[in-house]
Amino acid sequence: MSTTPAQAEDLIVLGKIFSVHGVRGEVKVYSFTDPLDNVLDYRRWTLRRDNEVKQVELASGRLHGKVLVAKLKGLDDREVARTYAGFDICVPRSELPELSDDEYYWHQLEGLKVIDQQGQLLGKVDHLLETGANDVMVVKPCTGSLDDRERLLPYTEQCVLAIDLETGEMQVDWDAGF
Repeated sequence: MSTTPAQAEDLIVLGKIFSVHGVRGEVKVYSFTDPLDNVLDYRRWTLRRDNEVKQVELASGRLHGKVLVAKLKGLDDREVARTYAGFDICVPRSELPELSDDEYYWHQLEGLKVIDQQGQLLGKVDHLLETGANDVMVVKPCTGSLDDRERLLPYTEQCVLAIDLETGEMQVDWDAGF
């Protein structure tokens, strides 16, 4: 394991280490990927927590219930593994697979201006939440927005009409009063 900071590439968070598993230094991982075990496709992880950055290599991993258990190369001690809790698992944006034209990564949606069918700016996408039924966009007010309300909009075909990454805008079918 190296503690050398990653290249100055744009890193994307794919998961988080939250605990240890067993006595041989394995860690439990909450994955933000779909399906969950896609985070195991990346053999080199950049771990980030506050100002601390570590480069690690994945030795193995497996699905264990609704979480993943990962073995990091050179990490064989449970107590040392415990110190990894709280680290975000990141990979360079350039390593993410290409998506089809109608698919987007969450990080691509964050920061987009959200405009309703009347041309009113509702705010910007701050982040997304996974709810089980469908993903939800948290839209926060910004300069020029209609009002100071935070809105929760479903990320569904019925609500999201168009996404234009070049202009940084998302057109939605949403009642501004709701």
